[in-house]
Amino acid sequence: MTNGHHLDVIFLGGLGEVGKNLLVLACGEDLIVIDAGIGFPEEEMLGVDLLLPDLTYLRENAHRVRGIFITHGHEDHIGALAYLLEVVQAPVYSTLLTQGLLKARLRERKVLDRADLRLIVPEEDPRIRAGCFTVECFRVSHSIPDAVGFAIETPVGLVVHTGDFKFDQTPVDGRLTDMGKLAELGRRQPLLLISDCVHVEMPGATPSERVVEQTFDDVMRRAPGRVIVATFASALSRVQQVLTTAHRHGRRVACVGRSLQSNVRVALELGYLDPPDGTLIRAAQAAKLSPEQVVYVCTGSQGEPMAVLSRIARGEHREISIQPGDTVVISATPIPGNEAAVYRLIDRLFQQGADVVYSARAAVHVSGHASQDELRMMLNLVRPRFVLPYHGEPRHLHLYADLAREVGIPDDRIMIGKVGEVFRFDGETATVAGRVPSGTVYVDGLSLGEAGDSTLVERRLLARDGVLLVVVTIDRASGHVVAGPEIIGRGFLPDGVGALFLSAAREHLSRALGQNGHTHHGRLAATRTIQEMVQSFVYQQTRRRPVILPLVMEV
Repeated sequence: MTNGHHLDVIFLGGLGEVGKNLLVLACGEDLIVIDAGIGFPEEEMLGVDLLLPDLTYLRENAHRVRGIFITHGHEDHIGALAYLLEVVQAPVYSTLLTQGLLKARLRERKVLDRADLRLIVPEEDPRIRAGCFTVECFRVSHSIPDAVGFAIETPVGLVVHTGDFKFDQTPVDGRLTDMGKLAELGRRQPLLLISDCVHVEMPGATPSERVVEQTFDDVMRRAPGRVIVATFASALSRVQQVLTTAHRHGRRVACVGRSLQSNVRVALELGYLDPPDGTLIRAAQAAKLSPEQVVYVCTGSQGEPMAVLSRIARGEHREISIQPGDTVVISATPIPGNEAAVYRLIDRLFQQGADVVYSARAAVHVSGHASQDELRMMLNLVRPRFVLPYHGEPRHLHLYADLAREVGIPDDRIMIGKVGEVFRFDGETATVAGRVPSGTVYVDGLSLGEAGDSTLVERRLLARDGVLLVVVTIDRASGHVVAGPEIIGRGFLPDGVGALFLSAAREHLSRALGQNGHTHHGRLAATRTIQEMVQSFVYQQTRRRPVILPLVMEV
């Protein structure tokens, strides 16, 4: 053990899953946080808007937090910061563009005034003291400008956190991953490398972002009418490519979607977007131009039901509807779990008359994450004693472990784990030393954490089998039924069939209550009796299990 200290490394999100990235490093009485991101709900999470990491551990240890360090401006790394700042008060360190995007998010949540935002500039080689930790940052290439990784000196050794990275030799913003700095860190004999691994299934190296620009060029040259490009709201490098290519083909570009417009506004103000003169216009101006002069950039590349592209596909967008000659480019690949929603969206767009260009047809997207050769290069540059892959689902973590073995990392120095596990390092050995509270908190409209697993089960039942409302009035003294029952169905059976069945169910319940002479005394007992009777009859007749809601009134 080094100086009697140990270092705890705890993921509250982003380990064994994609999204909700939040890492804690704790040593003695000091603790730092790296990233605070959200996750996106899967299709069966009905009504859920966002997924947050469980912040219980940080709430209980808020007095120990010395700093929050942000790698880049994607939502799965910054989206939960507003919620974190409601339980933790600590300086937030980020690069210029990331800080600008953070300000916009925090202003929306009305917590900007309580945020202590501090700027870091990799070229100035700043060393930030945060309790017993000393933090440096270094440039990495990713699909958004101004992304960084962190090197953290701790009392037990150096920890290198890659952030989301790849070794792109021709990045859109011209800033390469700092291989010189990584080699220098390797000479300092790091204790631990925490590495992005989500693209470990892909052999070779991830293609450059420039590949996508060639696809945009081909599409805009051939498209007879408008071009609509859907991408992530934070994919600012992709927006720059659209602007550059559109100008080359005499087209103007309008951005549509609140989150995209907000990010573009921040990037323009800070100099991270450079539109050719006259290229970037408002949607209202684009509507007055000939179709062959227009490119729209919008959100909705993952089939999100309320995003711009989905509303266009349903014919519900107030500014844009599909016209003959439109070409839609979905500049993303489906996130695992979103495939069905994305392909439904593509089908709707084709049915509306658009030509749709997507990942199965052309190189419309490249990953911002390192493939196998780049992950090996990172390991060989940094040469860590231990490795801990993150930002990946379980298969990614285990495939990364195989890759680490190939470059000579022994099995007992490859750490594979789950959210909430405490990885403890003393400078020589590493163990899993228990767990902390962890999991997922659902954001449902304005409510936080109220939609739990049981609520989602109920919503799935409602979506599948519908609901039956049973209204009965009983005499408070005798328990006799004095009015009803009335049964109202929603989402249960088609109108004609449903009406006949509900009539039969009503007669069955009336007979059953009449045969009993009266219900059990008390509204609660009557409610339970009616629910059991209706549930049994409905299942016997239909093999369905709608949600039964008895409404028993006493007079």
